[in-house]
Amino acid sequence: QVQPVESGGGLVQPGGSLRLSCAASGSIFSINAMDWYRQAPGKERELVAGITSGGSTNYADSVRGRFTISRDNAKNTMYLQMISLKPEDTAVYYCSAVVVVSGWPNRTFKYWGQGTQVTVSS
Repeated sequence: QVQPVESGGGLVQPGGSLRLSCAASGSIFSINAMDWYRQAPGKERELVAGITSGGSTNYADSVRGRFTISRDNAKNTMYLQMISLKPEDTAVYYCSAVVVVSGWPNRTFKYWGQGTQVTVSS
């Protein structure tokens, strides 16, 4: 079993910064794509940013230029550096990881973390 765990959320004032982390542990052979999603109250979950195992990234238009996604493959960990935060960034942030699980044969699954709350408010 594999479990991604998010951390780093909290309350921040508009214009502030936060850094989220997502650490995956378990029977991991390798991790392919890793993504950050968010879900605000009353809204659908949306993709915020994604990163491949090779480091290619993509961002939602609403966060491009303010958020930076990165990963440390040796630590099976992904990060989301958020600057110039806005009240509309308030949401529960979830990480997902496409994991090749060790076994015979290896199999690939997408796992989700439990989420971390980010609140941007004065």
